Amino acid sequence: MSGTHKYPTISFRISPRQRQEIEAKILASGLQKKDYFVRSCIYNKVCVVGMKETVYVLVEKMADMQRSSKEMKQQIITGVSDGLPEDIQEVKEQYIDMLKAILWMLDGAKYLWKENAPED
Repeated sequence: MSGTHKYPTISFRISPRQRQEIEAKILASGLQKKDYFVRSCIYNKVCVVGMKETVYVLVEKMADMQRSSKEMKQQIITGVSDGLPEDIQEVKEQYIDMLKAILWMLDGAKYLWKENAPED
């Protein structure tokens, strides 16, 4: 089917100067643009500035994860487990992604609690 893509598109607006800087980094990397953007988003370090809004989002996500775990536990105990194997795999992937994101964010914020934290 022409014009149909399997995965969603992510886009954002940047200034002309930001675009020049990004284009230079892409050229220097030798990667295709899409590969550069994916790797930048996944592997780049981010410096976290503590805000209650940031923490609140994480607390809410962890509470959702806890609720899901309790619901699955109850399904397993009661024997009502329609479709549970797929649910477990999906939840496992969500948990792994969220935990990776939290560890990534905490790594960017370690300057808050570690003086002269060594670079990894």
